Amino acid sequence: MAYSIFKSDSIITLESGVTLPGFHLAYTTHGQLNKTKDNVVWIFHALTANSDATEWWHGLIGNEKLFDPARYFIVCVNMPGSCYGSIGPLDINPETNESYYHDFPFFTVKDMVKAYQLLRPFLGINKIHVGIGGSMGGQQLLEWAVEEAELFEFIFPIATNAVHSAWGIAFNESQRLSIECDTTWKERKDNAGINGMKVARSIALISYRNYITYNASQADTAEKIENFKTSSYQRYQGEKLAKRFNAFSYYFLSKGMDSHNVGRNRESLESALQRVKAKTFVIGITTDILFPVTEQQFIADNIPDAAFTTIHSNYGHDGFLLEFEQIENLIGDFLKTN
Repeated sequence: MAYSIFKSDSIITLESGVTLPGFHLAYTTHGQLNKTKDNVVWIFHALTANSDATEWWHGLIGNEKLFDPARYFIVCVNMPGSCYGSIGPLDINPETNESYYHDFPFFTVKDMVKAYQLLRPFLGINKIHVGIGGSMGGQQLLEWAVEEAELFEFIFPIATNAVHSAWGIAFNESQRLSIECDTTWKERKDNAGINGMKVARSIALISYRNYITYNASQADTAEKIENFKTSSYQRYQGEKLAKRFNAFSYYFLSKGMDSHNVGRNRESLESALQRVKAKTFVIGITTDILFPVTEQQFIADNIPDAAFTTIHSNYGHDGFLLEFEQIENLIGDFLKTN
C-alpha cells in the first residue's frame, strides 16, 4: 500500500465560478501498474470514507479477493472537500492565510472528476480496466465515464444515480440544517458545528438503513418505556463519526452530492448516459430507500448494452458496503464472461 499526496499547480475553475490557483489530492494505491498498463482498478469512495478502500470495502479488495493487489493496480482518491488528505475546508486559503472554513468553495461531482483527470496521467494511466463505486462514489464514476467515454473498459455503478433526487437532496438539506442550528457553527474553528453534525449523521442513518434493519437489530422488550436501543444507537453513530470527521467537510460534501447531474450542460440525462462506451453492469439494492432501484434501472436503460441486476440486503443502502459476497460473485462472473 502507498499513501501519497498529488499537488497540482494547475488553475482549476469550479462550476460555482470560483478559481483555485492549485489543489491537492490524497490517494492510496495497492499493487503495481503492469507493463501493458491494462490492470488499473479505480475505486470511488462514498461520502465519509477515505482513500484506503481496504478499510471500508475489505470484502472486495485485498489478497485473494476480487481485486487482488497481486494482479491489479488499485487506485482510490480522497474526494476534494473531505478531511482525509485532499483539499478541504480546514486547509489554508492562500488568499487569506487562514483556514477556509465556511468559505470553502465546494466541489461538485463534475469538479471532482476534473481534478482526477489531472491525477490520472501523473500516475501513468492511459486506460482504466475497471471503475467501481457505490452511492456518491458511483456518481463520480458515472460522471467520468460520460465525460471520457473511451477511458473505462468496465464500470460497475452500485446503489447510485444519474442525477441526485429531490428526495436525496431533502435528506441532505435536513442534515445541513442540523449543522446550521448548532450555535457553534458560525465560529471559525475546526470543531464548529460538531454537535449539529452528530444529529445530521443520525438523520442520514435512517436513509442508509430501513424499517427492517431497525426492527431486526434495535427492537426492545415490551416493558421498556424509555432509553430504547434505537435511541442509544442513533446517538452512538453521531458520536462515532464526530471522532473522525468534521462538520465543514460533511456540509460541503453533501452539497457536492446534491449537485450531481450527468445531464447538466449536456443535451439530457438520457443522451449523456448514451455516451458511455464502457461495458457496464449496474447493481441496485432492493431495500434501498435512499437510492431506489428505479434509479439504477434508469442508468442501465440508457447506457448502451448495459446489464442490470438487484441484490437483497437487510441493510438497505448500506448493503453496498456489506453484501460483498453477492457483489463479488456478480462482478466476478461479469468480468469472466465479458
